Amino acid sequence: MNPRRVLLKLSGEALAGSSKTGYDEATVKEVARQVKISVDAGVQLGIVIGGGNFWRGRTSNAIDRTKADQIGMLATIMNCIYVSEIFRNAGMDTRILTPPLNVVP
Repeated sequence: MNPRRVLLKLSGEALAGSSKTGYDEATVKEVARQVKISVDAGVQLGIVIGGGNFWRGRTSNAIDRTKADQIGMLATIMNCIYVSEIFRNAGMDTRILTPPLNVVP
């Protein structure tokens, strides 16, 4: 069986490489290289990205749960933008799909 559509989950920690925080560009470029091989072979690829390299759950009792979740969503969106740009640089067409982030006081 040759899969034509694949859903890939990239954790935020995977984007950080060995430092476990922020980005490791060499690591993300290597992921892009490997993904491009599949895309060039005709695989349609969707990627779900986490935000754990910047924010992992509520780390303070002073932060409301909803606000902590919103911070996590912002971390995820930052990762989407970064990965999208690295993948575009590797020659792939990308789109970021995310629900609206309704931040209220």
